[in-house]
Amino acid sequence: MLKTTSTLAIIAALSVSLSACATYSDFDREAGGSLDEGGFGNPTMTNTLLANGSISAAESLGHRFAADVNTQVNFEFNSSKLDANARAALLEQANWISQFPEVTFRVYGHTDLVGSNAANKSLGLRRANAVVSFLIKQGISRSRLEAVSSFGETKPVIATENAERRNRRTVTEVSGFVQDNPILLNGKYGIVVKREYVDSAKSDETLARERIVQ
Repeated sequence: MLKTTSTLAIIAALSVSLSACATYSDFDREAGGSLDEGGFGNPTMTNTLLANGSISAAESLGHRFAADVNTQVNFEFNSSKLDANARAALLEQANWISQFPEVTFRVYGHTDLVGSNAANKSLGLRRANAVVSFLIKQGISRSRLEAVSSFGETKPVIATENAERRNRRTVTEVSGFVQDNPILLNGKYGIVVKREYVDSAKSDETLARERIVQ
């Protein structure tokens, strides 16, 4: 119960500063529709939904992850090699993931519609594994990267049977929380909460004065 309460408190605090999510359709992202931050009441509504169990803390944090970083990387045809753009996006993901050591993630691999189902299933899995391996090299624990799944060619962004780079991708998502590992309000969590909750409430003038003093 203590773990659940602490988790909800942290996620609720972070959701106060939840910015407007990118305009992707549900078809483009496995996590579903983005939380629409269209007015003053939405952060409060999110906190209420968390408190009454209508949405989970992991789901709320998943929206935040998708809003803060590029959760997708793309690949060349019939390749699982990470290019410079993919590595740059994954470095951002790794930095975000490292700030939430109690959160687990899942990577989904996708292909375009060229080739057989079996070949594309295998290729999607290799792409997902390439992402997981890269994140591990950035210091993310393998135990926090859940069983890698592959949708193969079954969830295209662009409905075409031709080679399409936007369909050749991986998507990283929040999947839940580490089991049997209590949330520690250590220095790293303190930094996150201060940055996302305390500093976000300060005016630009106040932040400018603080920078001058420092």
